[in-house]
Amino acid sequence: MKTQVHERRPGSTLTDAYVGRTDPRVRELFPYHPLEAGDWERRAAQLDDQVGNRADREGLGRALTAYNRSHGASSQTLQAIERLAGGALAVVGGQQAGLWGGPLMVIHKAVTIIAAARDAERRLGRPVVPVFWIAGEDHDWEEASHTYVPEDGKLRKLAVERPAGPRTSVSQTPLTPDVWEQELAELAAVLPDTARKPELLTKLQSLTAGAQTMSDQQAAILAWLFAGEGLVLLDADDPALRQLEAPMLQRMLADNGELEEAYTAAASDVSAWGYALQAEAEHGSANLFYYRKETLTPERSERIKLYRTAEGFADRRGLIRLTADEALAQAADAPERFSNNVLSRPIMQDYLLPVLAAVLGPGEIAYWGIIGRAFRLMGMEMPIVLPRMSFTLIDETSAKHLEKYDLTLDDIIDRFEARRDDWLAEQDEGWLEARFEETKRQLLALYEPLLGEVTERMPGLAGLAAKNRELLGEQVEFMRRRVLAELERRHEVALRQLDRLRLMLHPGAPQERVLNFAPYWSRYGDEWLRQLLAVPYDPSGRHRLVYL
Repeated sequence: MKTQVHERRPGSTLTDAYVGRTDPRVRELFPYHPLEAGDWERRAAQLDDQVGNRADREGLGRALTAYNRSHGASSQTLQAIERLAGGALAVVGGQQAGLWGGPLMVIHKAVTIIAAARDAERRLGRPVVPVFWIAGEDHDWEEASHTYVPEDGKLRKLAVERPAGPRTSVSQTPLTPDVWEQELAELAAVLPDTARKPELLTKLQSLTAGAQTMSDQQAAILAWLFAGEGLVLLDADDPALRQLEAPMLQRMLADNGELEEAYTAAASDVSAWGYALQAEAEHGSANLFYYRKETLTPERSERIKLYRTAEGFADRRGLIRLTADEALAQAADAPERFSNNVLSRPIMQDYLLPVLAAVLGPGEIAYWGIIGRAFRLMGMEMPIVLPRMSFTLIDETSAKHLEKYDLTLDDIIDRFEARRDDWLAEQDEGWLEARFEETKRQLLALYEPLLGEVTERMPGLAGLAAKNRELLGEQVEFMRRRVLAELERRHEVALRQLDRLRLMLHPGAPQERVLNFAPYWSRYGDEWLRQLLAVPYDPSGRHRLVYL
């Protein structure tokens, strides 16, 4: 296996300051750091002291066992759940569900969680379990319902339309077997024919056979891909887990105003220090959602944002009105009616699980920076924040073309068009640009004195002379473009290879944020994933090139 660290210049974001420890003020927001060896022991000890202040472990074990069994859990995963219920700590990370598993960074996050849990277990000499949190309570269907796959040199978007009905969470948005059949047929048409393609399609068909929602599909895919790694899955919208969360929901409602003050104070500091906010505490927001039953479709519930009022809580459309006592009573008796947002979810996650460390992407780290004081308000501490490991997968064809055209990933990201044009010009010994520029200069040099004399003798033609000079330059440029187009035609194969490089390695954004895993599994089976799992854990989260 060949891997290579890809260094990029550090930025000036809150995430960069935290990871690189370049700003001592940021330490106020994050009580631990993964590169501080003693912080792992401190966090473990803090969790041991707070055992009685978290959700019931036995109930957690039962809920996780039921959920994971329903999505094809391996024996390793079921054993990990037993360890968790018996006192093991957890390394946790998560992502919203996505079509066919979503972008590669979902896989990368799971790989990081597994690697970090193993490293922590070795470091502490005690059980540490990897847990992947599917954020099924989110209702951003547009983000969850699509993925991208390369097709004939272009990026193909595969997407599922949101079913008619109330705007609710992804985990409560049902999809029919017909939808999965249609999506699988589209994926099959897009993927190039390979020896392993039939096996992949057969497997995905079996995984979606029992999937009633996008979250179900995500869980089934992750359970399959990481069957041997003991990865525990959970859905944030699981009613069984929500029952365990009831005490924390009540606290969040009872101390809601103080929670907002904690978020706002930290956000104010972050802004004063010159860092952009990735998430803001909206004034008056309860930082919770409420599922409102629809009278026309009682089997579906609309997920609506709650705000504080003088009497208690309500939404902005006047559909929900709860007194403070009513909200607390519902949180106790029907906690499944409530749902967290991005600012309250980390606290709920820490109440539900003994989170030794949380694996986060760059944007997540930035918004977690304003949550630390809210943790303390709840009598808790933010866990160790771990940057997600980041990868660019370089297939054999891309590796060959990188070498052939003497390109680097930085060339692809920062200066692809320039390098492409430079290569094209070099194919004709560089005469193109130089000759056209020289010709344009000579023509203007000959023409300029005449235009100057005309303008001097006939001032009324000054504007026409200037326009004529511009047209002359445009005609030369027109011919240059036509010659360039002919060169492109002559070197069409090479240019397609260059464009494929960009599509595969940086398709308008980092590869891991766009491309789906299916083309890699179709070509390499699970070998590409085994390579990622073999990469040594790196708590700095540096980007790596992985040559397949």
